[in-house]
Amino acid sequence: MLSLARGRYVARIAETEADVRRAQRLRWLAFIAGRGLDRTGDGDGTGAGAGAEETGADADGFDPLCRHVLVEDERSGTLVCCFRLMVLEGGAEIGRSYAAQYYELSALADYRGRMVEMGRFCIHPAWKDPNILRVAWGAVARIVDAEGVEMLFGCSSFMGTETDTYRDAFAMLKDRHLGPKRWLPRVKAPDVFRFAQRLRRTKPDAKAAMLRMPPLLRSYLMMGGWVSDHAVVDRDLGTLHVFTGLEIRAIPPARARALRAVAG
Repeated sequence: MLSLARGRYVARIAETEADVRRAQRLRWLAFIAGRGLDRTGDGDGTGAGAGAEETGADADGFDPLCRHVLVEDERSGTLVCCFRLMVLEGGAEIGRSYAAQYYELSALADYRGRMVEMGRFCIHPAWKDPNILRVAWGAVARIVDAEGVEMLFGCSSFMGTETDTYRDAFAMLKDRHLGPKRWLPRVKAPDVFRFAQRLRRTKPDAKAAMLRMPPLLRSYLMMGGWVSDHAVVDRDLGTLHVFTGLEIRAIPPARARALRAVAG
């Protein structure tokens, strides 16, 4: 059972229904509160939790299929971060993933290693400590090593649907971070922004690109992660999201050592 304490934060697996409800309430707070929406997003900000505005919690049919990781402030007991993990024995199970609702993932069906989909990742909006993200990734690293996981994947979201706002970020993804052709997702959603095609002649401003890159996606990329060649446009929710993959063996050795140092 995961139990990771670093500084003032403790990461653990949800053990009870009450733990899961706490995570669902934090997701509602992070993704919905103040936006006037009745849907929420994958940790990354995608997807829908029907009726969430009325219940004050984000819940969907994937919750019972996943492990939920909680990161708490040890001093106050406040839940400051949460996310969920779905373990797949290999690519043959990719169709049951959350991301498969939005991306045509048959290219990954032949992937033979164990996979984990990470979703509904959120940090309490009132907490800005970068160590929270470090501890969360440390928890992921411990699970990955313990279970022999070879690939992490999920959706990473940009807030808003105005693609010009993220022009430099998408141009950088196109130039440096597109997935290998053998794994690249194809279009499935009805409304997408084909940034690799639309921005093929655009050269990004690196500083502007990184300022606009969501923190979770930035972490993936720093570890050698890759993205789809298009973003799904969710106009109801008000987000743009990209499929994100990370092969564990592609993580640079120095960064892998740093993660394992946090993981203990």
